[in-house]
Amino acid sequence: MQLRTIDLAAALGGRLEGPDVIVDGATQDSRTVTVGQLFVPIVAERDGHGFIAAALANGAAAYLTAGPTVGGTAVVVDDTAVALQAAGRLARASLPDRVIGVTGSVGKTSVKDLLAAILSQRWRTAASLRSFNNELGVPLTLLNAPDRTEAVVIEMGARGVGHVAELCAIASPTVGVVTRVAAVHTEVFGNIDEVARAKGELVEALPERGAAVLNAADGRVAAMAARTSARVITYGAGGDVVAEDVTLDDELRSRFRLASPWGSAEVELAVRGLHQVENALASAAAALVSDVALADVMAGLAGAALSPWRMELATTTDGVRVLNDAYNANPTSVASALDSLAALPARRRIAVLGIMAELGDAEDDEHAAIGARARELGIRVIAVGAPHYGGEDVASVDEAVAALGELTMGDAVLVKGSRVAGLERLAEILLEG
Repeated sequence: MQLRTIDLAAALGGRLEGPDVIVDGATQDSRTVTVGQLFVPIVAERDGHGFIAAALANGAAAYLTAGPTVGGTAVVVDDTAVALQAAGRLARASLPDRVIGVTGSVGKTSVKDLLAAILSQRWRTAASLRSFNNELGVPLTLLNAPDRTEAVVIEMGARGVGHVAELCAIASPTVGVVTRVAAVHTEVFGNIDEVARAKGELVEALPERGAAVLNAADGRVAAMAARTSARVITYGAGGDVVAEDVTLDDELRSRFRLASPWGSAEVELAVRGLHQVENALASAAAALVSDVALADVMAGLAGAALSPWRMELATTTDGVRVLNDAYNANPTSVASALDSLAALPARRRIAVLGIMAELGDAEDDEHAAIGARARELGIRVIAVGAPHYGGEDVASVDEAVAALGELTMGDAVLVKGSRVAGLERLAEILLEG
């Protein structure tokens, strides 16, 4: 989105130094600056102000700063993170009232990806990159929406009560999707009811003319209907938008009949995993309530791709199938991934699992429960730095490779863990042979 720095300075309560220029989008990473962008230095583990010169050298047209200027065009503010959020609100004011927020304990990135693919069938659509879902990612998504954008999909994460409300104050969503409430980040939230309280802030923020898209199969999510004056559309078992006659092929791709108040249609998903049916229903419901034709819903789902390291299925030169779902892990998503592995035609099935982080006091029991589920499914578990799964415990990716031993045609390996585990490297090693 193109903005003049003089307008930015006024909206941010800042001061313009240097010539007034037009910026096109924004980034907080000096390494990814594209020509014409606004660079926003963030003070975190490292102070981004030290990279302003590098950002200018890489083509940034201007920068925010809470410190000294270093030439070029600067908007001087008191706090760059706070200013970024204000810039996001400024960008939102230039966008149409077709902004869809997506939150939930699991599935929100997949729903975001699927929904963006559907909306793109009809409108010029922008969406959060990867999992840019926090107080930095949301305003950056709005600022990077191209001019003449007609629809935006915003993923919204939460690390505590009040976080989603803050994101809604920036993005002003008109449609909100809540996927599921699960025992994720309970070390931070305390308990699952607090998770539900936080996720429900999205539906509370919706305008009366808007719509809340809620998972009927999750009692805590369905109960959020009482927290909004917006129209409520439900999906999943017992909902308004449901899947009938679901089948799964040998590549883990689902087919089903989508039934809804807007009509019925046969759907073929390009993405993998039975759990993606529910995510597809969520995205379809959000699109249908936003006046997207059913035919466009089908086309979008048939061609949609997910963000990296989510249910990526590949085969090595030796015929070993590798299911890379290494982006993140919690009890719900790991259980779904194990079910997907069990559904793969294979001679042997092995799950290499990293830690499920931030589960608090429930950590040991949740890991043990997943280990038991794997054993019930006949899946061998190699645990990387997570002994409570009760499988073969190793300390590193290299040790996991050694523990796998010689893999041959007919073997299938799942790679899954929280981000701190970094297990995507294992998938790369297996596929490189």
